[in-house]
Amino acid sequence: MADIPLWYHFLVKSATAISSVALTNLRSAGLLPIPLSEATPDSSIGLIFFDTVSEEVFELLRGLTRNRSTHVLAVALSREALAGSSWQLLQAGAADVLVWDNPDAMARVVATRVQRWLQVDSILDSPPVKDNLVGDSPVWRATLRHIVEVATFSAAPVLLVGESGTGKELIARLIHTLDQRVNKRNLITVDCSTVMPDLAGSEFFGHERGAFTSAVAAREGAFALADGGTLFLDEVGELPPRLQAELLRVIQEHTFKRVGSNVWQTTNFRLICATNRDLMVESARGRFRRDFYYRIAAWVFRIPPLRERVGDILSLVRHFIRQLRPDDPPPELDESVRDYILRREYPGNVRDLKQLVTRIMTRHVGPGSITAGDIAEDERPSEEQGQKDWRDDFFENSIKRALGLGLSLKDIATAAADTAIRLAVDSEEGRGRVKRAAQRLGITERALQMHRASRTRI
Repeated sequence: MADIPLWYHFLVKSATAISSVALTNLRSAGLLPIPLSEATPDSSIGLIFFDTVSEEVFELLRGLTRNRSTHVLAVALSREALAGSSWQLLQAGAADVLVWDNPDAMARVVATRVQRWLQVDSILDSPPVKDNLVGDSPVWRATLRHIVEVATFSAAPVLLVGESGTGKELIARLIHTLDQRVNKRNLITVDCSTVMPDLAGSEFFGHERGAFTSAVAAREGAFALADGGTLFLDEVGELPPRLQAELLRVIQEHTFKRVGSNVWQTTNFRLICATNRDLMVESARGRFRRDFYYRIAAWVFRIPPLRERVGDILSLVRHFIRQLRPDDPPPELDESVRDYILRREYPGNVRDLKQLVTRIMTRHVGPGSITAGDIAEDERPSEEQGQKDWRDDFFENSIKRALGLGLSLKDIATAAADTAIRLAVDSEEGRGRVKRAAQRLGITERALQMHRASRTRI
C-alpha cells in the first residue's frame, strides 16, 4: 500500500530536533508528511504540533476547518503543553487531540485515525450517498459523516430525530445499505403511526392460524421478517406505552412468541428508529418509557431541517429535475426563480421542495430556462414577501454563537464572505460558473478568484 499523504505544521519555539524525529515516526507508520505550505487545496487531513496552547493555535484550527471538510489532529508535545485545553481545541475545529509522549505508538495512532477518516470520506463521496442524500453544506456533510461511520463500523441501534420531510427514511435505508454484516437480510419498515392498537401484536409478533377471528392463516410479524436484517420503526414516538413495554422485551432478549403460540422464537436485527418528537420531553410527560428510549438510542442523530442547509437547495432542485427528466439536461433557473426558491419557506422541508419542483416542471416546456411564469399563480410571492428581510432567527443565532465563542467582527465578516463565495460558486454549474458567481456577488471575476486562492491556505 502506498504511503498516505497528510500535511503538518509546527507551532513550537524550537522545532528542528522534534520535527525530525516526529516526521521519521510518521513515515515509519505508513504516512507521507508534507509541510502545510506545500499541501494542495484538496489535502484534507493534517497535524498541528504545538508546545503551548495559544490563540495562534486556535486561529489556525478555525481557519483550516471552517468548511468542516478538513480533519486536523491537534498534537501537544507534552501533557504540560496541553494544559487541560482538549475541549477548547475540539471546539475550535480539531478532530481529535493527542499528546506526543510515545513517538512510535502515537505515530501508529495517527495512522489508524487517518485511515478511518479516509474510509469514511470515501463512502461519503460514493454513489449510495451522493445519489440519494444530496447536499454539500457543512452541516449536512458533518451529519452524514457521523451517520456513515456508525452505519459502517457498528451495529448499534440508531435513533433519527428530525422534522417531517428531512429524509429520515432515506437515511435509514443508507444505514442498512452500509451495514457490514455478512449475509445481511432485508430492511423491514413499520410506520408506527398507522399501527392499530388491536392489531399491533400481529403486526410486530405475527400470529398463528385461528389466534383470533380473522386469522385465517398464520402470519410472520415484523420481528421475524427482520431477523438477520434491519427493523426500521418510523414515527416510533407514536407507540403507546403498553406496546413500548412489549417491544422493549424483544429488543433486550431477542425472543418473542407469535400471538396464539406458546413457542419462543429468536430474532436478531439492527434497530433504527425515527421520530419528529422530542422523546425526552415525551418521557418527562409520561408518554414515552425512558427504559425503552435508552434501548433504541445508542446513537442519536438530529437531521437538520432545510432552513439550516440553505446552501443545498439549488443542488436539490437540480437533482429533482434530473429525476423528473432523466433524458434532458436540467434547464437553468432565471434569477427571479432562483431568488424565489431560495427565499421561500419550506415547512415540509426537502419533501416540500421536491413537490414545488414537480409543480414547476409540470408547467415548464421547451429547452429554455425556467422562468417566473413557470411558478403557479397561487404560489407566486406577494410584494411583501418579495421584500422580506432575509436575516432570520437562524442568521441571528449564528452570529450569537460566533460572539459567544469569542470571534471578532473581522472573524465573522471573513467567515460570512467565505460562505457567500462558496455558496455562490457551488450554486452554478458548467463553464463560466465562477464568472456567473462573481456577477451574483457584485464583484469582479478576478477578485473572486484571488479571494478563493488566498483562502486555500491560511
